[in-house]
Amino acid sequence: MKGKNVRRIVRLAAALIAAALAVPCLCTAAGEAAPFDVDARSAVLMEAHTGQVLYAKNADEALPPASVTKIMTLLLVMEAVDGGRMRLEDTLTVSEYAASMGGSQVYLEPGEKMTVEDLIKCTVISSANDAAVALAEAVCGTEEAFVGRMNERAAELGMTSTHFENVTGLDDDTTAHQTSALDIALMSRELLRHETILKYTTIWMDSIRDGAFGLTNTNRLIRYFSGATGLKTGSTAKAKFCISATAERDGMHLIAVIMGSPTRDVRNEMAKRLLEWGFSRYALYESPAAACGTVRVTGGTASECRTERAAFSLVMEKEKCRGVTEETTLAQSLEAPVVQGQVVGRTVFRLDGEVVGEIPVTASEEVTEIGFWELLLRLVHGMLLGK
Repeated sequence: MKGKNVRRIVRLAAALIAAALAVPCLCTAAGEAAPFDVDARSAVLMEAHTGQVLYAKNADEALPPASVTKIMTLLLVMEAVDGGRMRLEDTLTVSEYAASMGGSQVYLEPGEKMTVEDLIKCTVISSANDAAVALAEAVCGTEEAFVGRMNERAAELGMTSTHFENVTGLDDDTTAHQTSALDIALMSRELLRHETILKYTTIWMDSIRDGAFGLTNTNRLIRYFSGATGLKTGSTAKAKFCISATAERDGMHLIAVIMGSPTRDVRNEMAKRLLEWGFSRYALYESPAAACGTVRVTGGTASECRTERAAFSLVMEKEKCRGVTEETTLAQSLEAPVVQGQVVGRTVFRLDGEVVGEIPVTASEEVTEIGFWELLLRLVHGMLLGK
């Protein structure tokens, strides 16, 4: 096969190799443990940008998550908003079913009209079950269809300990509505990619219905913890007290997940301690995207090809960040055709001689294979100029 088919195969192979080398590490930091006991059934501390897990306790245990479920609900809503399928200013009409939800609610009435933005605020700030169902119905038509999409999205994110049965986290009538601390961290990380959500998760107090109904955030860390950005609390008799607490300091965004804590205050304290420990011990090592020089090309319309690599980041103990070294290795030469994005080398990052990460170096431009007539013209031109 030649021509376009060859280029497609090369491009696909290059993309697969690049993706494999660029996947962030989802593993606990070697030998690390929090200097205190986390009073919870399970817990995880993850850095959001890299996906590195800095602390884990029973991270994969499937447990009822209560209203932390709504992180996935909000993720699908934000994907609909950012994907143009729904607008924040759209007005929705509340169904009788949505209005019938018990537990935490804002007492929506059947037929009541409310904007998508206000329903998001109600879901985020007050953990309103009626608002969450109204949003789910707007996205997928029914709660059942929306739940199906929640489980599909969980599988796409690699959430292997998760099964959703509703959009709210109410668990009186569920049989296997569950997830894990690690899975909650994964969906929290994905939700944080939609930066608009931070507009709502960082609100301490607000109101709806022209100020007639007040909203107070169920996440007290928003008010009392420096750098807090969200994200969602939850509690039921089955789940006990849960939270996905997020905060950002000095360019590092941490996610602390607590599941099955005995009280609300203990839950909040455990999340606060994990976040403080993470910020005090770790920092984000970052190496920006960069050009990596040129590689010689044989048999191409150009004699060389420019190269580049993406940005690289890694969470490390603060005092070790300055000791990281970078080394880039390129292929000695390439044979045309060269496809843009083709892997042509790698940059390795080392600490005290040990590899701590690597990313591919790729061609930043295309170099096509030289044709017979063009080659002939070059030879003639060189002869005429005496070269």
